[in-house]
Amino acid sequence: MILTVEQLLTLQGLKLTRSDIEFARHLIATNPTWSRRRLSIELSTAWQWRNAAGQLKDMACRSLMLKLHDRGFINLPERRQRPTNRMTSHSIANVAHDTTPIVGRLSSLQPLDVIDVRQRSAAQPLYQHVLSRYHYLGYRSPVGENMQYLIVDRTGRPLACMLFGSAAWSCASRDAAMGWDPELRQQQLHKITNNTRFLILPWVRIPHLASHILALITRRVEADWWGRYGHGLDLLETFVDREQFAGTCYRAANWHCVGTTRGRGRNDRYTRASVPIKSVFLYPLSNDYRTRLNNIDSVSV
Repeated sequence: MILTVEQLLTLQGLKLTRSDIEFARHLIATNPTWSRRRLSIELSTAWQWRNAAGQLKDMACRSLMLKLHDRGFINLPERRQRPTNRMTSHSIANVAHDTTPIVGRLSSLQPLDVIDVRQRSAAQPLYQHVLSRYHYLGYRSPVGENMQYLIVDRTGRPLACMLFGSAAWSCASRDAAMGWDPELRQQQLHKITNNTRFLILPWVRIPHLASHILALITRRVEADWWGRYGHGLDLLETFVDREQFAGTCYRAANWHCVGTTRGRGRNDRYTRASVPIKSVFLYPLSNDYRTRLNNIDSVSV
């Protein structure tokens, strides 16, 4: 497949020239013993591809290299090993957990504790297991910027899990609500995160719990993002499967439905995927979020 220079410039949000492609080819050709991981680290270092916190975006670079490989621009070496089992939900270890029904009033559980799973490693196996077992979409280790939360009650009993990750590359309803063209979207997309998973554990039946958890998370997620990635957020998004859910808890927590998806999948750039139609909900984190998301020079604070 032949791509124009203009198309290359927008590939995965990184501006590439033909000399960049030639550099990647040279790096691969002159280091035939390097793994794909080593190549991605060296290439992201050479390109100074880092997030706002200064961390190398080597995983994003590896994804970019694979796209260049698939399009015939570079020839990557064979994989040294198959993708690790941690990336698939069926390989996640079983974790014993109490499924005794939790019922009653929300006040009986408060104050709730929102655990940043990556900061408390002991919580991670349970988090991964219950998402894998009880969420209809399962669990896959997120790639890129993300926050993973386990919510427990005042006695430490698990109640819910949430996962925030990369915003959808293209969503017509969201982009129209923001007044975005493709160039502006590319510049501003890092200021949005997508709530890709929200699970209330099936034995927990507490009225208003879901909307209360959403309120807790929306008050802290930007500060958590700053602490981990060195930049803030202006908007949260989520997609709700209309065949299974009404989005009631999001509406109750003041998220706004701005339309529906087109059934293409959150990262489908080539109009190939076919998935259920979903409602698109947005939650602004500031009163002037529209201005901030339409100003390329703006900085989230």
